[in-house]
Amino acid sequence: MEELVYRIVSSKKNHRKVGLIVLFFLIFAIAMIPTKIVLAKMLPGKSANTFSIYVDTATNSTVNQTKEVVECVVSEMKHEENVKNMEMFIGQGAPLDYAGLVKGSAFKSLKNQAEIVVNLTDKYERDESSYMMVHRLRPIIENKCENIYKHTHIKFIEMPSGPPTYATIVANLLGKDTLLLRETSKIVQQSLKETKGLVDVDILQDNIFTKYDIYPNVEKIINSNLSVEQVSKVLYMAFQGSVVATKDSTLHQDQIPIFVSLNKKTKLLAHASREDLELKLSRLKLMNRQGIMVPVKEVVTIVPTVSNPTIYKKNMKYMVSVTAECDLVSQVYPLMDAREIMIKELSKKFDIKRLTGMNTYMFDLQLTDKKTGEKVLVRWDGEMKVSLDTFRDLGGAFIAALVLMFLLMVVYYKSFALSGIVLIGSFLSIIGVIIGHFFTDKIALFLTDIHFYLTATSLIGFISLMGISARSSLLLIDFTKSLIENGIEKNRAIAISTATRAKPIMLTAVAIILGSLLLATDPIFGGLGIALIFGSIASTLVSIFYIPVLMAKTKAICPTDKEQNCDDGKRGRS
Repeated sequence: MEELVYRIVSSKKNHRKVGLIVLFFLIFAIAMIPTKIVLAKMLPGKSANTFSIYVDTATNSTVNQTKEVVECVVSEMKHEENVKNMEMFIGQGAPLDYAGLVKGSAFKSLKNQAEIVVNLTDKYERDESSYMMVHRLRPIIENKCENIYKHTHIKFIEMPSGPPTYATIVANLLGKDTLLLRETSKIVQQSLKETKGLVDVDILQDNIFTKYDIYPNVEKIINSNLSVEQVSKVLYMAFQGSVVATKDSTLHQDQIPIFVSLNKKTKLLAHASREDLELKLSRLKLMNRQGIMVPVKEVVTIVPTVSNPTIYKKNMKYMVSVTAECDLVSQVYPLMDAREIMIKELSKKFDIKRLTGMNTYMFDLQLTDKKTGEKVLVRWDGEMKVSLDTFRDLGGAFIAALVLMFLLMVVYYKSFALSGIVLIGSFLSIIGVIIGHFFTDKIALFLTDIHFYLTATSLIGFISLMGISARSSLLLIDFTKSLIENGIEKNRAIAISTATRAKPIMLTAVAIILGSLLLATDPIFGGLGIALIFGSIASTLVSIFYIPVLMAKTKAICPTDKEQNCDDGKRGRS
């Protein structure tokens, strides 16, 4: 080892060779990120023993229509051998779990909302993970059950392994014109649907539908010898119900109202149309003062009107949210594709400005209507935004760690050159981190057909490696300096210190690798384990073969009173 290192550090030609090899692997590793050879994601999928299915029918749907869609979903899920049991909640949310807590399950109370909780066999007793089951079943159930009624949306909700967000991708549209927001949201929704890898695309707003208001016609009521109170009471009893009497009870302080209404079968209309409503009213009859039965239809006026959708506001502006989930892919890459499709479609109607600044994100868009000048802000949110923030913050932490290490080394060595060597040695461990993820991804694709991502935990592992890499460089530099002070020529001192310290450096790396093997098998912290394993290998190789080259190229490692020993190998071993 000593002679090998001595031959490397004593030849400028070998300096260039080692430098070019390191530069090649560094460029190759970093280029894997933008070229998508190594894919980045906040956190990988997590197999669980349960998942939920959310059913949202049209806003004006009845409970029976929602129940019909739910029963369709349940009938399909019954054929799955790994499904132990299911629970259906119609018109309400399921009991809160982590997924329901972050997705607002507790706020569900409408007749067009339902949840199905699917409980699976233990994840250690089945071959198929929960997210692969969801990936397989989603298109089957959507194709069969979403077409029963128009505007029906079925979403598969898995237990999130990462941050608590409402959806993986959320596009918030902010503006002052609600109709313009509604039109724009449809363009955004279609763009997300056309993007490969995105599923469960939905607009969080009520459907606009035609409803019918029934007004008593006072003139006709008087001419029919009826009273307005009679007509109002029968309408309430037919469609909503009314109190006809009260009951006293010793168990209650107040009187108990006796509530009367038509039964469900009689109350429901066959179709949501004016003709069915008129037929219903013609069957309801009131007896006037002469004892003649008068159909209610003859004494009321039916006025068609448009429904009033729920208004959502944020920062004093109207808001419409469009959500989407990722199907076994990272959220960053589909978003980039969807954004380009979106810009292409929106440019037909809007002038588009890409926003930059401290209070905006690089994907935000400012839309200006070409005809009216009305503005709409497209702001991205959800897990995608959290991922960008996390990678940005971890990148900032990495840079801060490098700067602090550099300043600390400058104080210690009184030399920018030696501090730079320590810094370079720490940074180059990224080669092993990225290349390690590349090989692990290929193995994972071969065994499970699922990508292994560079995750936030991978970056945490990389930052952790910097201290280990710096320690190895410090050992070599300090040992080399002490040898030079004892009269040994610089290159020979570098070779001796490298050969001597190679064993403890490698033993440290082996200890880290063995300790990280268990982490590498974890679905969430696997990235941390892979980063530590392959980063340690790269750090060891850099410390043994490249750090000596950098030390040989600087005279800062030589004490001022021993400069005669830094003559590039002209003197032999002392």
